[in-house]
Amino acid sequence: MATGADQAVGFGLVGFSLLLFTYYTIWVIVLPFVDSDHVIHSYFLPREYSVILPGVAALILLLCVGTFIGVITWKNRKPKKVD
Repeated sequence: MATGADQAVGFGLVGFSLLLFTYYTIWVIVLPFVDSDHVIHSYFLPREYSVILPGVAALILLLCVGTFIGVITWKNRKPKKVD
């Protein structure tokens, strides 16, 4: 069973993910249909970043996963027997 601290961290991560998803969805799907002089545009970055930021995040994720796999593979290798 999860402790109270684990549940709080889990709820925090879910809340953050929901907030991030909502922000990105409004930024990419809704904002192109709103007039460019509307005040809501001041809360969002330029549209170019809607492609650049997820791309950079994906590259960082792939780098971390590749590094993790490399470290685990390096630690689990068996030394060769010398006769």
